[in-house]
Amino acid sequence: MDEKFTGGKQLPVMETFVSVQGEGYHTGTPSFFIRIGGCDVGCHWCDVKESWNPELHPLTDVDEILNNIPSHIKTVILTGGEPLNYDLSYLTRKLHEKNLRVHLETSGTGKLTGSFDWVCLSPKKYLLPKSEIYDAADELKIIVFNKKDFEFAEEQARKVKPHSKLYLQPEWSVREKTVPLIVEYIIRHPRWKLSLQTHKYIGLP
Repeated sequence: MDEKFTGGKQLPVMETFVSVQGEGYHTGTPSFFIRIGGCDVGCHWCDVKESWNPELHPLTDVDEILNNIPSHIKTVILTGGEPLNYDLSYLTRKLHEKNLRVHLETSGTGKLTGSFDWVCLSPKKYLLPKSEIYDAADELKIIVFNKKDFEFAEEQARKVKPHSKLYLQPEWSVREKTVPLIVEYIIRHPRWKLSLQTHKYIGLP
């Protein structure tokens, strides 16, 4: 972690916006999204590759971010990039002081800092999560690009808590091919559920 981010009072924020959570357990929940720049995973199918380089995104004071959250929004989602590249302790503390629910979307490759009401872990085969993240995961979301990802999904499911929610989500560019495979799989393995990027279907960010 770069020394200039120590303390987490400034973060390289790519964008903030209000929308609804489009995927996973909290689909349909109105939320304030904070997209933090910088990612060490670099998925070839990532739909926000512009978030990878933190140098492209200005350092933003956390207190400034807090002032932009609408009063009617009760859930804040930290996404990226990879949020765990940075110390999130200050940000999450301030969000909780405003009585907001704080959700994290992460691949789990960085140190877990901060306090969260919900952690969605989406691990990647080529850069696995740190072991500490598995115990914190309320939701495990595996992106399915091909049939081999089902085996990876089961490997990852054995590492999370027994009550963690398990989701299989088609990679967007091959969804027409993978959705039928996922549906067939979850019918035979009903502890898994289907997650779709509903925000993309209806044209939301």
